[in-house]
Amino acid sequence: MARDSGLNQAIEAAGGVGALARALGIAQPSVSSWARVPSDRVVAVEAATGVSRSMLRPDLYGGPADVAAVDPVDRARAEEYALLSHLLMTPPSAETLGQLARMRGDATAIGMAHLDLAAAAATADVAAVQSEYFSLFIGLGRGELLPYGSYYLTGFLHERPLARVREDLQALGIERSENISEPEDHIGMLFEIMSGLALRRFGADEAAERRFFERHLKPWATRFFIDLGSAKSGKFYRAVGQLGRAFMEIEAEAFSLAA
Repeated sequence: MARDSGLNQAIEAAGGVGALARALGIAQPSVSSWARVPSDRVVAVEAATGVSRSMLRPDLYGGPADVAAVDPVDRARAEEYALLSHLLMTPPSAETLGQLARMRGDATAIGMAHLDLAAAAATADVAAVQSEYFSLFIGLGRGELLPYGSYYLTGFLHERPLARVREDLQALGIERSENISEPEDHIGMLFEIMSGLALRRFGADEAAERRFFERHLKPWATRFFIDLGSAKSGKFYRAVGQLGRAFMEIEAEAFSLAA
């Protein structure tokens, strides 16, 4: 099975199939089976290799010229969503922790959260963070937290909130990848979609972006990040929870003003 050019660039940048698999925290045969980067892995592969998502999946993210035309504020929002998506979908590699440790901040709520995340990354041990991720989101049977819209809104998995997400993804023309094991209401996947919407992908406008946020994230995402910020298994991820909470509060206020 031939690989597309974006996947080949990522493999070369990572130093081989095995190196890319290790950076993503998945088995080598999984990467070997790809013909192109699965949609739910684009953000993680971009973070691990430095190959832009527009090169990895131009069908989803378009070309660099499209990104350059997006308002700088929306580009910054897209990057924030992408960062959080990556940290919530897969445990960070040593390279990712190194990049996070170099983050800068300012006196704003988001800036302070960036500084806290940078400090947490600078002192984090990769193996410890991966163990923390397992305890939080996977666990033996289940993790401490269940990062799904259905669970937070109904107390059960695979309920009506998931069906609503699937309806809206179908309307946006976004298809589920065969390699995806998580339900589409996983917060990391929803954040990846929001990143694309902020960059005006999927042929959607600002009204569609606001509607997606208000239907699928506003009702529960802040509560999830509050729980993440105080989780017993958390240490590094407490800083992720603080950043996510600050970002969601700003997003909710901005969308309310826009409406």
